[in-house]
Amino acid sequence: MAEPRDVPVALSTASVYPESTATAFEIAARLGYDGVEVMVWTDPVSQDIDALRRLSDHHGIPILAVHAPCLLITQRVWSTDPWTKLRRARAAAEKLGASTVVVHPPFRWQRQYARDFVAGVWRMADETDVRFAVENMYPWRYRDREMLAYAPAWDVTQDDYRHFTIDLSHTSTARTDALEMIGRMGDRLGHVHLADGRGSAKDEHLVPGRGDQPCAELLEHLTVSGFGGHVVIEVNTRRAMSGAEREADLAEALAFTRKHLAAAVRLPRR
Repeated sequence: MAEPRDVPVALSTASVYPESTATAFEIAARLGYDGVEVMVWTDPVSQDIDALRRLSDHHGIPILAVHAPCLLITQRVWSTDPWTKLRRARAAAEKLGASTVVVHPPFRWQRQYARDFVAGVWRMADETDVRFAVENMYPWRYRDREMLAYAPAWDVTQDDYRHFTIDLSHTSTARTDALEMIGRMGDRLGHVHLADGRGSAKDEHLVPGRGDQPCAELLEHLTVSGFGGHVVIEVNTRRAMSGAEREADLAEALAFTRKHLAAAVRLPRR
């Protein structure tokens, strides 16, 4: 068993939506997060390296990861060409001192990109010290119909990547066993998006502890396994009735995460 180690806990800027990227830095600093993951999306500040550096310096909060613009709503952010998006995400991470770029597998209709994706991500990873951590996704469901929207696969462990991101809201939506998936990722697990879910067809991103995913077990595993990446709180606070309620949710998520990371350190050694 590896020696227990401290695991940094970051706040995804997506967790404050519909508030701004700048607000995420402010909340992360006030609550005592170790850093932020920048979700590059339609907020112009999230796309501006100089603006992000100023926010990081002003609040004393490091940028630990950059989430490339892979969502449907970000198809025109940083170009319509997906490889250009990844190159710009890598450049942003390098300039901002972030260690990880999070990327989703391609949409199935991005046929050429999907065909080249696995080899292309390896090539890009070979050109930098930044980790490209490919994130597990899920089938899209409507009533009793299922659509496989991602290629080569939503279950990224079916393909050969240097590093993975595990997202527990996505394992919930996919109705797959998160701990089994983590086992398949092995020491290539490089990044964690921590959220919860209850198996809904809708990607829920609940505060950890409010669903049925093994959030606590995952955190305890990370501490004792020698995990060298980051845990990122990526939750949905859109239904918060006020800024104070949103901040309380993000404080609860941080407290839950630190509690269970620390619990493994206190376990008796054998």
